Amino acid sequence: MSALRFVSVLALAIWVGGMVTIGGVVAPAVFAVLGPSDAAPVVGEILRRFHLVGYAAGALLILSLALIALMGPRPRAFWIRLSMAGVMLAATIVAGTVVDRRIAAMRAEIGVPIGSLAPGDTRRAAFGRLHATSAALMGVAVAAGLVLVFLDARDAR
Repeated sequence: MSALRFVSVLALAIWVGGMVTIGGVVAPAVFAVLGPSDAAPVVGEILRRFHLVGYAAGALLILSLALIALMGPRPRAFWIRLSMAGVMLAATIVAGTVVDRRIAAMRAEIGVPIGSLAPGDTRRAAFGRLHATSAALMGVAVAAGLVLVFLDARDAR
């Protein structure tokens, strides 16, 4: 049982920690050093790779929570935990398989840095909406992850 608990906590720590680090440290630093034109593909690739980590962490988290519940008494707030893990995974899957792919396709189709487009260009506005959707999905995943961290911390008392 403690091995499953370790797997669930480790998956959650890697997933939430990674999202906070990428969104709060890595992306701003890369944009500050490289500038928007060169930073965008780098941050896009980092996110693409990290989504794979998120898929694996989400699967491990959900599986370990389910096995813990099957093997012994369910953890407190089990359904909330399982729901939050599902929300995290769903947000990550949508961001990685739908939104980020549309962003990459739009960049390739436009062929020039998005920042070089005129402020009123409809393609720039569409890109901005996709970027905002991607950021919002990561925010949802982080928020759900923080609920899980809170529940784990509360139970550790």
